[in-house]
Amino acid sequence: MRLGLGCAQLGNLYHEISDDRARATVDAAWDAGLRYFDTAPHYGLGLSERRLGEALRERPRGQYTISTKVGRLLVGDPSYAGGMDTEGFVVPATHRRVWDFSRDGIRRSLEASLARLGLDRVDVALLHDPEQHPEVALRTGFPALAELRDEGVVGAIGAGSKDAAVLTRLVTECSPDVVLVAGRYTLLEQPAREALLPACAAAGVGVLNAGVFNSGLLALPDPRADLPYEYGAAPAALVARAREIAAVCDRHGTTLPAAALAFAAADPAVTAVVVGADSPEQIRRNAELAATPPPETLWPALRDAGLL
Repeated sequence: MRLGLGCAQLGNLYHEISDDRARATVDAAWDAGLRYFDTAPHYGLGLSERRLGEALRERPRGQYTISTKVGRLLVGDPSYAGGMDTEGFVVPATHRRVWDFSRDGIRRSLEASLARLGLDRVDVALLHDPEQHPEVALRTGFPALAELRDEGVVGAIGAGSKDAAVLTRLVTECSPDVVLVAGRYTLLEQPAREALLPACAAAGVGVLNAGVFNSGLLALPDPRADLPYEYGAAPAALVARAREIAAVCDRHGTTLPAAALAFAAADPAVTAVVVGADSPEQIRRNAELAATPPPETLWPALRDAGLL
């Protein structure tokens, strides 16, 4: 299994972490063999990009892969009076996010990301949540990324989203190299299985499978009602289903998060599993889980129970 580090937590997702802890998390990922790092301007209003760039500054550039995203411009807020961000990140709301999938917006977004990362190019550039403005994202934003790829400013291009339908459109109507699908091919739910994964396999498009713990609900052996799902409160029915899956995992000598990681990586279209972390301990735990797959008897047991 190829693991990548999702860097939303480096932007203070849910709670604040220190610069030192963010650096230690990236260092632990490197020590565990992770070489793919996914970030975005949206994550902490640029904080994730700045922390990631600083943490990798002394690492050999040819030995790691960075993806970032475009489509949300960060615009300074002249009326800022000390409030905090309202989109899940514990950071001062000094900037506003402005949707912009225009050619100029794509270029300005990437230029700002490169400055925060301290790089002259990124390996992967992704349209971020193109479902918000699908027509302009696919018809204007994607060609703008293709231009940047031709210029050598970015390597692979595609989109990142939790909307499997818009990613399927991208694959069938455009020519992406890769898609990042968040929370749509997990042990809990698999809407990406119906159209997106087959389309990617047919077109030779790589799949980065992110959000495989469904924002937290599948991250612990014993799912709790207070764990997040889709970055908010988990519905009672999904908590109950996660608990049923966890019970089957326990009977087969494994855990819910170990099974979630293994399932997320199993489809042939998946090239990497992207998992977030906000501490070195979480990195080491995830790497250990990824190296210890569940017994093969688990999967038919889950299917027989109607849980997969």
